[in-house]
Amino acid sequence: MISLIKAKKSLGQNFLTDSGVARRIIEAVAPLPTDIVVEIGPGTGALTQVLLDRSGYVVAVEIDQRLVDGLRNKLKGEHLTIVNTDALRVDWRALIAEATSSFRAVRGSKSGDSRVRVVANLPYYISTPIMERLLSFGRLLFDMTLMLQKEVADRIATGAGSKEYGYLSVVVQYYSEATKLFEVAPSAFTPAPKVRSAVIRLTLRGHPAVDVADEKRFFAFVRAAFAQRRKTILNNLKAASRSLEFTQAVEPALEAASVSPQRRAETLSLAEFAALYRTLYDA
Repeated sequence: MISLIKAKKSLGQNFLTDSGVARRIIEAVAPLPTDIVVEIGPGTGALTQVLLDRSGYVVAVEIDQRLVDGLRNKLKGEHLTIVNTDALRVDWRALIAEATSSFRAVRGSKSGDSRVRVVANLPYYISTPIMERLLSFGRLLFDMTLMLQKEVADRIATGAGSKEYGYLSVVVQYYSEATKLFEVAPSAFTPAPKVRSAVIRLTLRGHPAVDVADEKRFFAFVRAAFAQRRKTILNNLKAASRSLEFTQAVEPALEAASVSPQRRAETLSLAEFAALYRTLYDA
C-alpha cells in the first residue's frame, strides 16, 4: 500500500499524515472547478484526491517511482496526469502548456478562464531553486501555496530590516505578494522532521513590483549585495564590481541612489535595490 512506503532521506521526504493539516491546506487553496492545479511532491496523496474532487485538472509531479506507482493505483480520472520527473529538471513551461491543453480537451466549454495554481510540500534542499524558477514564469501562474521549513517561510514573508530578510525575500517580493498562513508541527508528518514547517501563499503579480532592464543581472547584483551579511553594502558591491561589470563606480552610485555606504543589504527595500541597480548600470 502507498501509505506503507518508507520515506527516502536522500529525497528529503516527510509525508503529510495529519488529515486536519491537509484540510487546512485545501481550505487555504480553495480550488475551483476551473482551476488547473500543479502539485509538486504529492507523496502518498494526502492532498491529491481532494484537489481532484474540487479542481478542474491536476498534474502531480513526483520524482519517486514507488510513489508514482502507488498514486496511479490509488487515483484515477481523465482530469489527472501523474508525471514521474525531477521538479528541478522539468520543462515547466511545456508542462503547464500541456496541462492547459489537456484541461480544455477534457472540460471543453466548461473550462472557462482557468487559473494555473501550484500546491507543494517542498524539501528544504530544493525549495529555493524551485521557487525561483516558478516565480520567473510570472503571469503563467496565479498563485503558489507551499509547505516549507518555517525558517524559509519566515525569510520569504519578512520585510527589510529583519534579520531573516535576504536574497530570497527580494526575489519573492519582486514577483509576488507573500502571506504566511499557518505553522505546522513536526508531528503532522511521517517521519517527523526535526524542524517546524509553515504554509505560505505567493500570489503572482501581474507585473514585477519594480522595473529593471535585465532581471538576471538584477538578481546577480542582489545576491552579491548579500554575499557577506556582516559587511556593508559598499564592501560587498566593491568585491563584486569586476565580475558584475558595473558601468558606474560603487561609491558615486550609492550616493546617487541615496543609499549610505555603511548600510547592510538587509536594510534595503526592494525599491532601493532597484534604484541602486539603475545607478550602477546607468540604466
